[in-house]
Order: sequence, then structure tokens, then C-alpha cells
Amino acid sequence: MIRNIFCQNLFILVFFLNIVCVFKSNCSDNKKIGISLLTRNHQFFLSLEDGFKKEAAKQDVTLHIVSAEYNIRVQQAQIKDFLNKKMDAIIIIPCDSKAIGASIAEANKFKIPIFTVDIANISSLGSVVCHISSDNLDGGKKAAELMARAINDTGKIVIISHPNVTSVSDRVYGFRQEIKKFPAIEIVAEVPCWGLRDRAMSVMEDILLNMPEIKGVFAINDNSACGVLDAIKAAKLNLAIVSYDAIIPEVKQAIQEGKIYGAVVQYPEKIGVTTISIICDYFKGKKIPSKILVPVGVKLKEEKN
Repeated sequence: MIRNIFCQNLFILVFFLNIVCVFKSNCSDNKKIGISLLTRNHQFFLSLEDGFKKEAAKQDVTLHIVSAEYNIRVQQAQIKDFLNKKMDAIIIIPCDSKAIGASIAEANKFKIPIFTVDIANISSLGSVVCHISSDNLDGGKKAAELMARAINDTGKIVIISHPNVTSVSDRVYGFRQEIKKFPAIEIVAEVPCWGLRDRAMSVMEDILLNMPEIKGVFAINDNSACGVLDAIKAAKLNLAIVSYDAIIPEVKQAIQEGKIYGAVVQYPEKIGVTTISIICDYFKGKKIPSKILVPVGVKLKEEKN
């Protein structure tokens, strides 16, 4: 009799403990997370935002999302506003990897945890809990392999870049390191266009005038690749283009049509989901790594059977 009562009570206790575990599996206490995006004028960041929202709904946290549109001063003001509103955590996609340091240091004084996504803080100021991004170093290497295949391991190429952001500097570094394995390929120029289509087109028009001998272009994102393609079409030339992102339909179609050779693929929604999940782990007191790298893929023209 006593044994039966004990077993029944034990069963009830385990049952309620399981219920508690279910309810505690998400972020509790009405946590608020402030997010300062780099921009909303690029599909990568829209998909990233979708990932944030998807996991936030699952974890029952409130997001306050704003966009700096490449303006570091706007972003600094946004972070100050988050501090005044006493957010429980702040996610930053920095407009400038160095200039963002002072704002992060200020947040550290408020003891508000900071997480950076896609673009890291390389300033000597401020500390972040965790940085989450694509594995851009490996992505750059994959882009170089694509370029070598596209131009048969020989020829002069250019890089259309975006200075002052670590996600791009990492992929460009990886590209440069890997391309050294192909001694007949020469990088003759690296020109910034800040990830903007119109800038990329203008830059590429100048390159075609001054360096007509080039055979390939590594564009650091989809918008840059589209601008490069615009310039090449206008000049009625045929050059090998390797892109990075492979998110927007225009690039996917250009790859399928053979106008862009291929692209390194990022998974921004997965990055967004991972970020919110990691922050919730942090809220629960779990130990988390200082850096999380999400693997990248490769997209080439799909051959029809």
C-alpha cells in the first residue's frame, strides 16, 4: 500500500517536472531584444530578419528591429536608444567594424549583452558575448575555386569589394589565399563598391575601359554581381563572374542562363534562427562559444536531364 502511494506520488512529481521543463524550454520573463540591421535594401538581411522573427516567435521573446542603412551614426543612435529602453540583449550588424566599438563599450557599462551577426567588431573597444556569421573564410576559398574553373586556371581578374566590414574582408582574404594555388591567375585590382549595384556597375565600366584584358570578376555579394553584369552586358562582352550570396532570384536566373558562372551560397535565415536560439541559451545561463560559423554552399548551373 505504502509502496503504491510512493510510486503514484513519484509519477505525479515526474509529470509536473516534465511540464515545467516544457514551459522553461523557451525564453521566459518577457525578454526584449533590440536589433540594429545594416540595411533592409538587400535580400540577405531581409532573410536574416525572417530568421530572427521565426525563432523569436518560438522562444516567446519580443524583438525591436531597426535598420541603420549603412550609416554608423544612425546605428550608434539606435544602440543608445536600446540602452535607454533597457533591452535584455542587443544584436548588431555593424555598419563599420571599427567605429562600432565605442557603442559596444557603452553597452558593456550597462551590463547589456551584445551579440554581433555577419559583421564583427574589430575595434579595441567593447566586448561581445558571441559573433554569429557565415564561414566567410571558407566561402572566399570556394569562390576562388569557382573562379579558377571558370577561367581555366589562367588570366587576370578583379575583385569588387566592400571595405570596413569583416564579413567581406574574410571572404576576400580566403579568396586571395586560395587563388595563390593558381599561379597563372593574377588579381590586378580590388575596387570598392560598398555592396551597391549602381556603384558596382560604374566601377566595372571604368575597369572595362582601363583593363580590357581581364577575364573574371569576383563580386562580394549579389548586388555587386548584378551591377557587374549590367556593365558587361552594356559593353557586349563575356566575362566570368563569381558572386557571393546566391539569394536574389535575378542572380539564380543569371547562373542558370550562364551569365554568372556560379556563387557561394549563404543561409541568412539559419543565421537568424541560430542567433536568437543562442541568446536564449545565454539567458538560461548556458555556456556558449564566442564565435559560431554557419557553413556555406556553392551554386552552379543546373544541368537538365
